Amino acid sequence: MVTNAYDARSEPESVAVVGLGYVGIPTALSLLAAGHPVIGIDTSPDRNEAIRDGRIDLSSEGKVQIERALRNGRLQLTEQQNSAAAADVVIICVPTPVDQYRVPDLRQLRAACENVVQHARGGQLVVLTSTTYVGCTTELLVEPLERRGFSVGSDVHVAYCPERLDPGRTTLETMSAPRVVGGSTPECSARAAQLLEPVSRAVHVVNSCEAAEMTKLLENTFRAVNIALATEFSDACRHLGVDVMEVIHGAATKPYGFMPFYPSAGVGGHCIPCDPHYLLWQLRAERIALPVAESAMGVIAARPRSIVNTIREELAEAAIPLRDARILVLGVTYKEGVADTRESSALRIIHELARVGANVSYSDPLVPEVSFEGLVLKSHLIEENDTWDLVLLHTWYPEIDASWLREQPLVVDATYSTDLHDLTNRRVP
Repeated sequence: MVTNAYDARSEPESVAVVGLGYVGIPTALSLLAAGHPVIGIDTSPDRNEAIRDGRIDLSSEGKVQIERALRNGRLQLTEQQNSAAAADVVIICVPTPVDQYRVPDLRQLRAACENVVQHARGGQLVVLTSTTYVGCTTELLVEPLERRGFSVGSDVHVAYCPERLDPGRTTLETMSAPRVVGGSTPECSARAAQLLEPVSRAVHVVNSCEAAEMTKLLENTFRAVNIALATEFSDACRHLGVDVMEVIHGAATKPYGFMPFYPSAGVGGHCIPCDPHYLLWQLRAERIALPVAESAMGVIAARPRSIVNTIREELAEAAIPLRDARILVLGVTYKEGVADTRESSALRIIHELARVGANVSYSDPLVPEVSFEGLVLKSHLIEENDTWDLVLLHTWYPEIDASWLREQPLVVDATYSTDLHDLTNRRVP
């Protein structure tokens, strides 16, 4: 480990966390648990107020920890971006989505980095965690800091360390996953590793920011490719009359060379539907193709419409036209137990069903209302004797009343839940 002045600090370094979304809040929690005072910076007053009031998607334990830290002053919340100047460490956790054309939307990231550079001071460590393209840390942080007159690796330190959170499982144990760190210089890597070692199961240092950036893109492109393969196998199994889950579970008994991935109604959230596009977008500008990754992302993008086609086929077999058919979508979050509909395939399925004239509703205990491309719906409260022409299981909740589902004429189970294998009215895509 490189020895610097910061090694001799008797007090834990203060940390500014820029962006208090699903990554920023757990990051702040882990740092608070390690003894660091934290300044939480988010430009949205509504978001900061929601955090203060406990109206955030976090476990009860996490909400108690936030409340306690606010009360004892270990956590401060602010919209003032210049507050980062008061911290020893700045961690950037802003969203990096893609737009409707699958082009990276860098507005929030650029704005956050510009503000951090503007208010940077000597001695700080700046760590970017947001998923992004290769070379971004150098372009948006290192080079601008050097233009301000800082010597990166001496006056200030800069590193990239991609987040590895599992949304919906924000316990300290899951937040302490092994971390990959790449600094602009060896000194930068050493300082970032020193910060992260107490809050991580392990720290793996790579030789550059670019290697760390590419590591994150490989992780989620790997997942995208294998999910796309599982989706294609589900289509093949349906055509051949084979249970795809039985096939996957059988293959998973092989103790080496196989990792199980599962089909679904589609892939949502901030990672898999978005992250590979940062790599594809960057390489496309260089006229370099990644055909496997491109094909996988095409399969993922097409999945919601494929589910709609399955619904159309099942209704047609029952002599029910899709137009005016009463359809209930059960669960609209992209993942069980997470009140998050970003990139959720349920929204695209609902929109497509409504577009072709179906009478579509949804029910989700975590999402009281959805709005997507001009369509606004409120969650339907399921009542006794509710009957629909077809129910689509999009997101599985253990508390779902299977006996109620048995009374429905048709159930398309896009969760592939083994708990429902005995439903005689069940179909899988």
